[in-house]
Amino acid sequence: MSLFRIRETGSSFMTEVLAGITTFVTMSYIIFVNPNILSQTGMDFNALVVVTCLASALGTFMMAIFANYPIALAPGMGLNAFFAFGVVMTMKINGAPVTWQMALAAVFIEGAIFAVLTLTSIREAIMNSIPKSLKIGISAGIGLFIAFIGLQSAGIVVNNDATLLGLGSIRNNVPMMMSMLGLFIMAVLTALNVKGALLIGIIAITAISAGLGLVELPAKYVSEPPSIMPLLGQLDFSLIKEPQFWVVVFTFFFVDFFDTLGTLVGVCNRSGLLDENGNLPRSKGALMADAVATMAGAAMGTSTVTSYVESSSGVAQGGRTGLTAIVTALLFVGAIFFTPLVGMVPGYATAPALIIVGIYMMMSLRDINYEDWTDLIPSLLGFFMMPFAYSIAVGIEFAIVSYTAIKLLTGKFRDISFLMVVLSALFIAKEFLA
Repeated sequence: MSLFRIRETGSSFMTEVLAGITTFVTMSYIIFVNPNILSQTGMDFNALVVVTCLASALGTFMMAIFANYPIALAPGMGLNAFFAFGVVMTMKINGAPVTWQMALAAVFIEGAIFAVLTLTSIREAIMNSIPKSLKIGISAGIGLFIAFIGLQSAGIVVNNDATLLGLGSIRNNVPMMMSMLGLFIMAVLTALNVKGALLIGIIAITAISAGLGLVELPAKYVSEPPSIMPLLGQLDFSLIKEPQFWVVVFTFFFVDFFDTLGTLVGVCNRSGLLDENGNLPRSKGALMADAVATMAGAAMGTSTVTSYVESSSGVAQGGRTGLTAIVTALLFVGAIFFTPLVGMVPGYATAPALIIVGIYMMMSLRDINYEDWTDLIPSLLGFFMMPFAYSIAVGIEFAIVSYTAIKLLTGKFRDISFLMVVLSALFIAKEFLA
């Protein structure tokens, strides 16, 4: 295990294994959600289940080997919805609809651009140009976003036409009550410093649900993986000369870039993996894993593969090295054969884990310099806008543009890097030209 330098990080083999299992269980919903979304474009559902697992396993394995980080990858939520509903099912180029094969080609090209930028260190330079105060705000914002998603999944926070959001009704709402029970179990175990607290809570709620008949036991626990041939290598580059096609490529590129940036910074900040300057060591390896996984995922037949914020659940359990990612990758491979068993875990069992993880990540706010308003306001704008706009990328936009503007207007020119100015200009242009 010298490859992962476990002892140097203060972790242990068993802690890394538990962290990897926790990360997998927390994000295993993607095995079913991604096929449900992408299959609406006409893609084969059963093949998508296998491809989702394979792409996730490959990307996560590369993250472990290239960067030694406890971060898992999978087809990105939001990006898969844009793939299906924003491109394939609605967009037309020259009067003809965009097929899922054409959309896969756009994803592949986006991944290739990522790889080139990573090799030239441009992407790494952008990541390291983000000030430490914004990285703290981004980390905490992702935490608030995760907690918000968990509260929604639990049915605790629901839509309200009058006030946008409201409290869900607990009366006769068994999923909500089970989520609350899970939240209390995880909170108590976490407070008592019990290793694997989140995983224990998820398993406990799943077991209780099965005992009460809320979760249907599968007829069989092992199934033969279906073929991925309906999706493998189905990329169609026929639109590569069309300007509108490159708009699709840019959109995939933009969202993937800043979602990955936010996730890496957020997760690594909470795990103590950033250096004394707030930069991410071995970032080139992490970014290359993301880029190669996106290209491989497109070739296999899925939308953009990206780093997952749910990785912070494993970090919260003590995961600090690539061994956590290796365990998660192996479980994704195993899930190909045990999809009925993985499907037993209800969403309301994993929702409390997201809430606890969100709270854990918001603890980074204590490191903000509350005496300097030019640092504080941009950081908190990024913090607020992620859940309010329901987008990590939008939160980063607000943080970067406001930081640049406030620093310029207060005469603190030395605090602004050239890349921050360029990024701010690009974000503003994007909003006005979109």
